[in-house]
Amino acid sequence: MNAKPSAPPSSPAPSGALACLALTMLLSSLGTSIANVGLPTFVHAFDAPFQSVQWVVLAYLLAVTTLVVSAGRLGDLFGRRRLMLLGIATFTLASLACATAPSLWLLIAARAGQGFGAAMMMALTMALVGESVPKERAGRAMGLLGTTSAVGTALGPSLGGVLIGAFGWQVIFLINLPLGLLATSLAWRYLPRDRSNANASGFDLPGSLLLASALAAYSLAMTLGRGHFGVVNLALAAVAVVLGLVFLVVEAKARSPLVQPALFRERLVGTGFVASGLATTVAMTTLVVGPFYLSGALHLDATVIGLVMSAGPLVAALVGIPAGKAVDSFGALRMTVVGLLSMAAGAFLLSRMTIDGGALGYVIALVVLTSGFATFQAANNTAVITGTAPSQRGIVSGLLNLSRNLGLVTGASLMGAVFMHAAGTSAITSANTTAVVSGTHAVFLLATLLIAIALAVVVGPQLRMAAASFNRTR
Repeated sequence: MNAKPSAPPSSPAPSGALACLALTMLLSSLGTSIANVGLPTFVHAFDAPFQSVQWVVLAYLLAVTTLVVSAGRLGDLFGRRRLMLLGIATFTLASLACATAPSLWLLIAARAGQGFGAAMMMALTMALVGESVPKERAGRAMGLLGTTSAVGTALGPSLGGVLIGAFGWQVIFLINLPLGLLATSLAWRYLPRDRSNANASGFDLPGSLLLASALAAYSLAMTLGRGHFGVVNLALAAVAVVLGLVFLVVEAKARSPLVQPALFRERLVGTGFVASGLATTVAMTTLVVGPFYLSGALHLDATVIGLVMSAGPLVAALVGIPAGKAVDSFGALRMTVVGLLSMAAGAFLLSRMTIDGGALGYVIALVVLTSGFATFQAANNTAVITGTAPSQRGIVSGLLNLSRNLGLVTGASLMGAVFMHAAGTSAITSANTTAVVSGTHAVFLLATLLIAIALAVVVGPQLRMAAASFNRTR
């Protein structure tokens, strides 16, 4: 007689586990966005220049990006529930350290600690969906996680502004304490117990250090200079390429590699990683370029710009769960294609915008693009995670989060630089309306091309398989 699954759909356990995972996703996304609004306050509070204060945001981003893959591998080896609890504890304690930091550099160090904890939470959240939720409901679970991520990203600036105005900057970090304790309680009670892994190999420390160094160099190359790529940026990019190549050589010879090169030859993992990075780059472009178009071309005030920009995260939050249900009903591949086609349509509409279309025209195009991104995320994450062997889900979840973070970094920096170059100015705030429109058209035409490449990456293997099958039956 076959053993019954430990958490059938009628059991309350999947709901409790999913609530825990949604809360950890909310915490990590809040950690990304809530500190941004506090940068002017930190300048005055610590009497420091902006170039120093921006490391409050950068330290968190760097920590997450460099450690998320290693955290996923550690979860595979030593237990995902155990590492998730460690990640929540690290994030919560680091939040307390942020709130009590007496100097800017201690605050930056504590923010890096927050990033360490967030890396563990991000790396393991999607992997634990595969263990906690029945496969036929995986799409809905991924949709819920996408919704909470969008809510956290959208809520961060507004919530941070309210808390700083009412109670001071320390509260934007103290708010994580009760939420962290609640997440710990849910994780302890509902997450599936770790099984002993008799086949667990040793942790690949050299590979982890090489990958972390390469990712740190790339992130710094993309973020330093605030969109102006100079000698330092090019040198860091070169270092990232060299370290990346050395990493691949080391992994090919390692007895227990951090990332098995053969993993990327698996269709779902390879295509999912590339498509996720490209799609996230385009989504981030709307957040970077959008405000400049709305202010420089449409001449909207800050309040209206904030309302228009909030349409994107709001749509992502509303679409996430329905998109997940559609994935369960119609299949992950089909909905991945639907999501990418919607993103391509939205990006193309943005590349053809005219001033006569006004804010409404921008919102319509943004809604089309963002709803497509939410659908793509739910479908792509479901396909990759459920199609991966359980013993590899931690590392694969880490790779998916890495592709997302690399997309965020690239969209914020490289696409911003393309926008300024196409606008023909180094000071975008002083650019005229024609220049801003030209820059917007160019960057979203490039975004349309990136989504077309993502579509080719996803659909190409399917077409080749279909052609091979047709030839065999002739």
